[in-house]
Amino acid sequence: MTVPASNLNPGVADLLALHFDPLVWLPVLAVTAFYLWRFAQARRTPAGQARWPVWKVVLFLLGMVLLILATQSAATAWTLNSMALYMGRLMALAEVVPPLLVLGLPRSVQIDPRRPLGRVLGVLLDPWVALAIWAAVIIFWNVPAGFNASVVTNTAAALLPALYLLSSLLVWSVVLRPLPSVQPAHIGSRGWFGLLAALPMMAVAAVWLYSQRVLYTPYVSALCLWNLTPLENQQISGWIMMLAGLPAMALAFVQLMAWLIQLADGGTQPPAAKG
Repeated sequence: MTVPASNLNPGVADLLALHFDPLVWLPVLAVTAFYLWRFAQARRTPAGQARWPVWKVVLFLLGMVLLILATQSAATAWTLNSMALYMGRLMALAEVVPPLLVLGLPRSVQIDPRRPLGRVLGVLLDPWVALAIWAAVIIFWNVPAGFNASVVTNTAAALLPALYLLSSLLVWSVVLRPLPSVQPAHIGSRGWFGLLAALPMMAVAAVWLYSQRVLYTPYVSALCLWNLTPLENQQISGWIMMLAGLPAMALAFVQLMAWLIQLADGGTQPPAAKG
């Protein structure tokens, strides 16, 4: 969707104006209502309060608000006029919303790994499965054929944001391990996984940053927002993707360092001095 040239300098208020798509709003409101209902039930006991502190609710609700802004704001109308704005929305769905939602889950959620739900989650949250799904989404939808199709069809408005969100939820669930009963991975394997998961996105970002020509047909002659050229848009998109991936990569390094410290300290602690 393109817009008149007179509308190519939108302000923040213009970009964040909301519209209503019931296929997005209704599931979001239903999930939020269910979450708050379970939270209210858990807070009736001291054990529930310890499992589900208020800060987790704040993070979860913030994630839901950002999800709505990324998918239901007027910024979606400028997809063909700003690759950078488009990529900013996708990176919010991939690198900001998922960790907030995962961190918002209560502690010590117990799921029987032998039941159907536990088996399904055990497969989806297997590091290799999550990595394969995430890499497929990143690589396929950022090669020229896939990206071009996503921009000129309804994929850019509906399917691609959903794929980024769902595949990234798998990745962040592996990294943050909110369901230990079906996620036996230790902190070292999660750190290695985080580094591997960051590579596809960093590779795409590097290509965008250093390419000397516009790679995607819909943006070659596009009228871009804020007087940017198509090449500048592409380079800014590379910076957005690279910077968005840095926190996850930093967390992976922290996890690896914690694992190495555990290995170094294992069995080497001196006995406590006797008084």
